[in-house]
Amino acid sequence: MQTSPPNPTFKHLLSPGAIGPMSLANRVVMPAMDMNLCDEGVLEDGDIAHYAARAAGGTGLVITSAAAVAYPIGATSRKEPGLSDDRFIPGLRALADAVHAEGAKLCVQATHHGKMSKVDTADGRPLFVPSMPVGERDMSALRDNTPTELGAMATAVSEGKTPSFREATEEDIAWLVGQFADAARRVMRAGADAFEIHAAHGYVLGTFLSRADNRRTDRWGGSLENRARLACAVIRAVRAAVGDGLAILVRVAGKEYGEEGSLTTEEAVAASRLFEEAGADAIHVTGWARNPFRDFTDGPLPNQVGAYVDLARAVKAAVTIPVIAVGRVLPAVGEELIAGGGADFVAMGRQLLADPGLVGKLREGRAASVRPCINCYVCVEQNFWDGVPVCAVNPALGNETLLPFPTLAARRHVVVVGGGPGGMEAARVAADRGHRVTLVEKGDRLGGSAWFSQLTTPANGPLLDWLQHEVERLGVDVRLGETADADTLTALAPDVVLLATGAHRGIPSVPGADLPHVHTGDTLRGLITGEGDSGSRTLRLLGKAGRMSGLTRDPERIRELTRKVLPIGKDVVVIGGTLVGLELAEFLAERRKSVTVLEHGSQAGLPMAIPRRWTAVRKASEHGVTIHRDTEVVEITPTQVRYRTGEQTAVVAADLVVVASHVESGAPLADDLQARGLEVHVVGDAGEVGYIQGAIHSAWRVARAL
Repeated sequence: MQTSPPNPTFKHLLSPGAIGPMSLANRVVMPAMDMNLCDEGVLEDGDIAHYAARAAGGTGLVITSAAAVAYPIGATSRKEPGLSDDRFIPGLRALADAVHAEGAKLCVQATHHGKMSKVDTADGRPLFVPSMPVGERDMSALRDNTPTELGAMATAVSEGKTPSFREATEEDIAWLVGQFADAARRVMRAGADAFEIHAAHGYVLGTFLSRADNRRTDRWGGSLENRARLACAVIRAVRAAVGDGLAILVRVAGKEYGEEGSLTTEEAVAASRLFEEAGADAIHVTGWARNPFRDFTDGPLPNQVGAYVDLARAVKAAVTIPVIAVGRVLPAVGEELIAGGGADFVAMGRQLLADPGLVGKLREGRAASVRPCINCYVCVEQNFWDGVPVCAVNPALGNETLLPFPTLAARRHVVVVGGGPGGMEAARVAADRGHRVTLVEKGDRLGGSAWFSQLTTPANGPLLDWLQHEVERLGVDVRLGETADADTLTALAPDVVLLATGAHRGIPSVPGADLPHVHTGDTLRGLITGEGDSGSRTLRLLGKAGRMSGLTRDPERIRELTRKVLPIGKDVVVIGGTLVGLELAEFLAERRKSVTVLEHGSQAGLPMAIPRRWTAVRKASEHGVTIHRDTEVVEITPTQVRYRTGEQTAVVAADLVVVASHVESGAPLADDLQARGLEVHVVGDAGEVGYIQGAIHSAWRVARAL
C-alpha cells in the first residue's frame, strides 16, 4: 500500500524554515506527547534519551511533554515536567544540550491543566476553571474497560478522590499569567529555543476560550475577544519576559468536537489573529474531542490521516506568522500541504514514536524504510494510568538504551519459519545484526494472518509493506510455498530456528460447530478472496478471475469489490467480540450484512487499546452491529445460533457463522527440532497470542539477543 511515490524527494518538507528568532533545519516538528518518565517534575535520563533520539533522527524541532507552569499546582501527573522552580532548570538544560548536540532545536510546551489537574485533586486543591462545570459527561464507553483498567484510571495520580472546582478570580488570573512568564524565563535560562503556550485540549487557557466551558459575564467571558483575553495576556507576559530570546508558539484547537458550545473553526481562526497580535511567532493547530471516552479518536489523536489539515489551512489563510499542522500527518501528506501553502511546518507525533529516524531516512531517499505507525493507540493508552508509552511496532520506545543492537559475537545461520509480522520482524532484526537469514513460508505471499487483517484494518498494510521491504533490502533468503517440517529444516543446516508459525484457530465444542456455514478467520479469508474450495460458486469464479488479474493480492481492490458484491449470506453471527471479531463485524456490516456479535466476556474489543476500543464499539453499533456480552453459545443450526445470557436463552438468525474466539498458541514443531539438537525459539502468536504488538515485540527481543 504505497502512501507516496517510490522515490519521493520531500523537498518542501526537508527545506529549512524559521519561527520567530529560531531557525530550523527542516519543517518536521515532534509535538508534545506525554512520556511519564519524570520524577516529581524533574527530567530524567530516560526523557533526555527519548528526545535526543528523535533529534538524532533528523527532526527539526522537538517539543517536550506538556510541562506544568505552577507544578505541582495545575499538574495532571507527578511524572510530567515542572517549570515552577529553579530546581527544574538543570534537567531542562541537559535536555537542551542533548537535543542541540544532535542538530535540532528544543521547544518546551507549557500549560496549567485546569479541570484536568489530577494532582490538584489528589492534594485536595479545587480545580482552576473559568466557570463551574454543568451537565454530566457520557461515560457509557467505559463499560468495555476491564476492572483492572478502571481501577488504574481511577487511582492514577488523583488516588480515586472526587474533584472539586473553583471559579477563577481576578487574583487567580493574575497569578496564572505570572506563572507562565516565570516559567518562560526558566526555559530561556535552560537554553531552550522555543516556548509553546497550550491553549487547547481542555487545559485552562483552552477552557477560557471555549463557550462550552466559559460562561462568565465579566471581561474574561462572553465575546470571543473576552474569552481569548487570558491567552493573549499570557502571550504578552511571556513576550515581555523573554523578548526575542525564545520563539513563542501557541497551540489552539482548530475545532472542538462533541458538545454544544464547542469551539468552532471560525472562532479558532479569529483567536489565532488575536494571538498573532499579542506576539505569538507561530500557531500550532490541533483538534480536540470534549468527551475523550467517546470521541478520543477524533481528537486529540485522530484516526483519520491528515485529520486537521483543513483546520490548519483555515488559520494559515488568516495569519501572517507560520502555522504548524498536526493530526496523523504522514510524510506525503506533509509534503503536499507545505507545497500547497496550507501550512509552514507539520508535526508528526506517533509516527516519530514508531521511527525516530524518519527525517534522516527521507533525506537519504529511503522513504520505504520508514517504519510506519499502525494507529493502534497502544502508546497513548498508557497515559490513562500514567504508564510509560509503549509502541506496538517499536519495542525500544521508552528505553532508547536498547539501541543500537549488541555487537555480533559470531555470524550464524538463522532460519525463520513463518512469514507473518513476527517472522518478518525476527528475520529483519537478525539480518540487520549481520546473521545469514532464511525465511520459510508455506503460503504464496508474506504477511500471514495479518495480510487478511489489513482488509478490516487498513493501517496494518503499510507495516507489512515495510517489513517485506526491509527483509528484501537486508538480503533475507525468502522461500515461499515451502512447508517446513523437521526434515526440511534440518536439511537447511541452521544454527538456530525461530518459529513464528502463528496461532491455531479452532471452533467451539457445541452442537453444529461442524456445519459448512461455520468458519474460522482462516476459512473466511477463503470465502472473501474466493480462494480454496470454500464459498459459493460465484465467489469461486470471482476468486479465479481475481487470481488471474492479481486482484486478490491487492487489499484495497478487495475492499472496494466486496463493498459491491459479497455473496456470503445476509445474517452473520460472529462468535467472539474481541479485537478480531469486532473489526470483522464492522467490515461485514459496512457490506450490508446483518451482524450480531456474541462475546463470552463482559467487555467487547479486548485487547484493543482503550481509545481504539471505545471507537470500535461505537462504530460497530453505528453500522448496525448488535453486540451481546456475557453470552455462552449453546448450539448452531443451519439457520440460527442459540445462546445463553445468564438464565435466559435466545436465538439469532445466521446463514454464516464466524468464530473469532478460539485462538490458541502452540508450536508443536519445536519439540521435534529440539529432539534433533537444534536451538529453537518460539516467537509471535505461536508462543503467546499477542497479535501484532506481541508478535513484533517477542520477535525483536529474541532476534536482538541472538
